[in-house]
Amino acid sequence: MEITDQLLIQRVLGGETDAYGLLVRRWERHIYGLNLRMLGHAEDAQDATQETFISAYTNLKSFRGDAKFSSWLYRIALNVCHSKLRRRVRRPDASLEQQFEDVGFEPASTDAGVEEQFLGDQVSAQVRRALGAIPAEMRQVIIMKEYEDLKFHEIAEVLDIPVSTVKTRMYTGLRELRKRLEHLRPVV
Repeated sequence: MEITDQLLIQRVLGGETDAYGLLVRRWERHIYGLNLRMLGHAEDAQDATQETFISAYTNLKSFRGDAKFSSWLYRIALNVCHSKLRRRVRRPDASLEQQFEDVGFEPASTDAGVEEQFLGDQVSAQVRRALGAIPAEMRQVIIMKEYEDLKFHEIAEVLDIPVSTVKTRMYTGLRELRKRLEHLRPVV
């Protein structure tokens, strides 16, 4: 029987601080993945993940349970990412596009030939660049839907916006990505 997030939260609030470690282990990979996709740089994502869990622990008493703990945690992570992105705009070290190039997601190795693997890597890099170039509110919806596999209503809960707004941002963002990736279409 798996212990629910709510039960772990009750334990933490009751003084069992070790129970928070279980929550961290349960959600750390998801939060790190979201942060990495939003920020495009491994070190920034690690820092943002740590900030997210520290903030969540500090504010755990304010968690009312109206939403799922995961939605609340994703919201904190997005706020941390937005703060980091705002600071980056004021003091840019490198463009987000460059950071997506420098640190990316390596495609899983397959039995494909070297040429096919190279082409796959090139397409992945182009997609990362295009994703990094669209507005953050669209990017975060696409990341949560396509990479974190959240449903529209869960994304709406995380962002505290209507489902219709989530869908609009998703489809507008996908349209933007499509425009930016037009040149990748094979000519028939």
